[in-house]
Amino acid sequence: MSNINLDPNSNSDPNSDEQIKPPDSPQSLDFSSVLACAVHDMKNSLCMLIQSIDTLSDIESKNQEPEKAAELAKIHYEASRLNTNLLQMLSLYRVEKDQLPILIEEHYIEDMVEELVAKNAFYSDNKTLTIETHVSADLMWYFDDNLIGNLLNDVFVNAMRYTKDKITIEAGIVDAQLQITIRDNGRGYPAHMLQISDLPMQELNLSGYKTGLGLFFARLIAAAHTNKDRSGYIKLANDDEMGGSVFTLVLP
Repeated sequence: MSNINLDPNSNSDPNSDEQIKPPDSPQSLDFSSVLACAVHDMKNSLCMLIQSIDTLSDIESKNQEPEKAAELAKIHYEASRLNTNLLQMLSLYRVEKDQLPILIEEHYIEDMVEELVAKNAFYSDNKTLTIETHVSADLMWYFDDNLIGNLLNDVFVNAMRYTKDKITIEAGIVDAQLQITIRDNGRGYPAHMLQISDLPMQELNLSGYKTGLGLFFARLIAAAHTNKDRSGYIKLANDDEMGGSVFTLVLP
C-alpha cells in the first residue's frame, strides 16, 4: 500500500548499531559526518543508560521506596527524550545524505501501541497516569515500524509530560487511510506550534522553536509514506473533548 524507496539497496535498521564511517582524512573533513558519528555513539550510550535505569527501577519498586522510584522515573523520562532527539537527528542526517533505510512491512497496530505504552510504563505508572487504548486486534497496515514507532513515541512522551492525568490512543481506518490519534487532557498545544504545523517544511525555522525538530521529523516521516497519489501527514489540534492536545497521524 506504500511506495517508499529512499534507499533501495539498503535494508538496515535506522536504530541498529551499524557504524557511520568517519571522513577518511582531515582534508575530507565533513562536520556533519563527524556530528553524525558522535550522535550515533551517544545514542548507544543512552540505550545502555536506559537499560540500567530500568534495572534499578525494578530493584527500587521491590524495596518500596517511592521517592527513589520517582527520581528514577524522571531520569528515565529525560534519557528517553534525549534518545528520541538523537534518533531524529540521525534520521534527518541520513535523509540529507539519501541514506535513510525504510522498510515497509505489514504490522498489527495493536502490537505497536502496546509496545509504545509498555516502553513508557515506568514513568506513566509513577505519575499515576491513566492510559487508554482503543485499537482493534485485527487492524493491520503497511509502514516502517521503526520510524513510525519513534515518531509516535516522541508524541506519547510529550503527552505524558503535559497531560493532567489521562492519555488515550485510538487507531482506525478513515477514508481508506490509517489514522492514529493521541489525546491528552492537559493545556493543549501552544499557539506557535499550531501556527508552524501548517507551514511548508522548507519554511520551518528549527532554531527558532525548541519543538521544531520533532515536528519537522514527524512531518517528514509521515510524508515519506506514500500510496499512489496520497502521502502521509500529521495534524495538530486543541479543544478536543478531553480539553488538551490532539495529535493525529494519517498514513495512506
